[in-house]
Amino acid sequence: MKPLPTWLRDDKSIVACTEKIRVMQENFEEIEQIVQDAFEDGLLMEVSESQMREALHKLVDTLKNPYKKT
Repeated sequence: MKPLPTWLRDDKSIVACTEKIRVMQENFEEIEQIVQDAFEDGLLMEVSESQMREALHKLVDTLKNPYKKT
């Protein structure tokens, strides 16, 4: 697992809660493994590496924020 950033709130203050940081670490480890597996599956099925990367980036770009302040 690559080092994660220091997590910041929208007001640029640091998220310092140990439990929150631990949950983020666990989430990113799970996400990394799932995405790596999907990427490798695509390559094994002869999908272009660049197309797989583009599709995964687009997936992230389409995530919805259910907590967005209006």
